[in-house]
Formats: sequence, C-alpha cells, structure tokens
Amino acid sequence: MARFTRLAIYNQVLESAMMPLFYHADVDVALKVTGALYEGGCRLLEFTNRGDFAITVFTDLIRAAATEYPDMIIGVGTVSDAPTAALYLAHGANFVVSPTFDAEVARLCNSRKVAYMPGCGTLTEIATAESYGVEIVKLFPGKTAGGPDFVKAVKGPRPWTSIMPTGGVSPDEDNLSGWFNAGVACVGMGSQLVRKDWVASGDYASITQTAKQALDIIKRLRSS
Repeated sequence: MARFTRLAIYNQVLESAMMPLFYHADVDVALKVTGALYEGGCRLLEFTNRGDFAITVFTDLIRAAATEYPDMIIGVGTVSDAPTAALYLAHGANFVVSPTFDAEVARLCNSRKVAYMPGCGTLTEIATAESYGVEIVKLFPGKTAGGPDFVKAVKGPRPWTSIMPTGGVSPDEDNLSGWFNAGVACVGMGSQLVRKDWVASGDYASITQTAKQALDIIKRLRSS
C-alpha cells in the first residue's frame, strides 16, 4: 500500500518539478542511486518496470528506502496495463507512470486514490486522460512529440493542463529553460541524470551533484 497520499505526491511533483527515473537489476546499486538522488535534493523517484524480475528489485528497494530515505516518494514507471499496476501497488508503489494512457489503469488508480501520470502525445490523448481524472500528464516522448513548442500550443487553449515531458530532457540550463519557459509543471529525467557510465563506475557523487544543479536551475527559472 502507498505510504504517501495522492495529494501529497502531486504537491511534491509541483514543488520539486523534477522526476528522476531509472532502472537497475541490482537492488544494492538501485539503493545507492536512490541515496545519491536523495542527497542531491530529490524527493521523487520513478523506478521503471523494464527488466526481468523488476518487481523483486522494486520491492526490496522500496522497503529499504522507507527506512534509509523516508521522505523519498518512490513510484513505478513503464506500466502499460492494469494487472501490472495492481502488482506494483500491492508492493508499495506510491504512484504509477505509463508511456501511454490506459483507461483501466486510470480506473484502478482512481479507486485506490493513487496518482497516475500517463504518457500522451496529442491534445486528444491529453484531454481523454484528464477526463479520467489525471492531474499531470506525461508528454512522451517529449522531444519527438513536439518539444517545448507543443507544450506552448497546448497551454494556450488548456492553461489548466499540467505537463511533465520525459524524453529529450537534460540537466543543462538551455534545455531546462526551454521547457519551463514553455509552461511545463515538471520534467522527467532519466539517462541524462542517472548516467550509465556513472553507475557502472560507482560515481554516485556525480549523480548527486547533477541532481542538485538541475534542481537549483529549475528553482531559479521558476522564480524569474
């Protein structure tokens, strides 16, 4: 069962405005990455459902993180169907992120009062997701779906829409300013933040430093 309420999660997404995401098959490594992100100021983490026995890694990670990093809100990503969502919810997922919108996942999450952030690539998909109670839509793949220009176009007729692009987001100021100036509510960041070479070499300090710098840039952009 989720440790954090849906309202608390949405508030944290809107406050921190950055959702780190990654997958690793080794729970010890996953916990170290989680700690590096936590030390860098992150309080959100999307653990993606991308490998064999990912649920086992996720279960061990979320149990350990609850003790070591109690303020870290961990959810699951890359969920495309309701049975998979239900499996992760039963093992403590605090929110669900999908590459696409699925009505059954939306109904399940609504019935459990769990935050659901589905991937959408068109205005019709966004409107459909919102009609099912989705508060924050994931623009995916962010860059190829239209990038910041698409966000601006959506926010014109639908200023109430909260968008979180994932894919094509990097921690440098030029990239982040493009997204936030367009009006995004949050950005999802994966391989540009949790780089494979840093993880392979155990360079968790670089993950911490990059996370901190990205959060500082975002805070500055949003206050200006």
